[in-house]
Amino acid sequence: MKLTEYLKDKVLLLLLHMVCMAGLVIFLRLTGYSMDKCVIILVCYGVILAGWLFLQFFSRRSYFRKLEQLTNQLDRRYLLGELMPESFGLEDRKYRELIRKSNKSVIERIHQMEQNQKDYREYIESWVHEIKAPITAIALNCENNRDERSRYLLVENRKVENYVDMALYYARMDAVYKDYMIAETNLQEVAQQVLLQNKYYLIQSHVKAEVACPDTVYSDKKWIAFILNQLIQNSVKYGRSEGTHIQIVTKKTKSGVLLRVKDDGIGIPKEEIPRIFEKGFTGTNGRNRERSTGMGLYLCRKLCDKLNIEIRAESAEGKGTEIILMFPVSDYLTGYRET
Repeated sequence: MKLTEYLKDKVLLLLLHMVCMAGLVIFLRLTGYSMDKCVIILVCYGVILAGWLFLQFFSRRSYFRKLEQLTNQLDRRYLLGELMPESFGLEDRKYRELIRKSNKSVIERIHQMEQNQKDYREYIESWVHEIKAPITAIALNCENNRDERSRYLLVENRKVENYVDMALYYARMDAVYKDYMIAETNLQEVAQQVLLQNKYYLIQSHVKAEVACPDTVYSDKKWIAFILNQLIQNSVKYGRSEGTHIQIVTKKTKSGVLLRVKDDGIGIPKEEIPRIFEKGFTGTNGRNRERSTGMGLYLCRKLCDKLNIEIRAESAEGKGTEIILMFPVSDYLTGYRET
């Protein structure tokens, strides 16, 4: 609060006092007071008024500074009403009471929304676990009756499973920390496992895959597998009609391990690269090719953020796309290995 702002707010009060002072002068003159005495009385009146205004200004400024400091320290600022400091002003007490009532309504609404989200997440998780059973049954049935039709059904069944996994991971996004299991992860094994899960899709799409990932990282194996699966699915989906070559390789650097998923597919237009990790962004390729949800790379970025993994893309239209994951090396783990 500035003094000029405070005085502007008190303009009406000052005008009222000026009218009172003029009336007082007229009254004193009519009762026989000399002009000198009137001036002295007006000066005393003005000094008392100025002193009162300045005292109130510093008192209000101190009060609002406390409120600002308290607000800046709060993680949940809607709780301000519960922590507002006491004030002698009647208006402050009334405002505090009104803010508390408003905040109570907001808190109740937030709790209701959180409970609804929790119920929805639990339902999605339950639904996913239930639907996994028929998906697995279909896969086993097709494996036991290997023919061209069965291979086609296996590919489509794998797509269904992938979309189901995306729904589960999206539902768990806000509570992903509860499902962490950080451990030493062999990237070669994870990549080969993901390729094996998609083998019929790769064969059907005439895709060749090469894996050279001798390095290990400390991360969550299941979440890394999901990310790699999305990247491989995209490489196949946006590959060339005559066949695509996918390379999954790692490189150790001073700051960590680089995992590269590179393909020679149709690539991404230059102007669209900064947006491919946005939620719901499908781009030109997504509209021209298979129906795309724009959620795969968005989920990859969100999971990478949770796992403290840097993810970026490099692409040239007509030449292919490369997605790069940077796994940082923890100072604690580095010291542990050295000892």
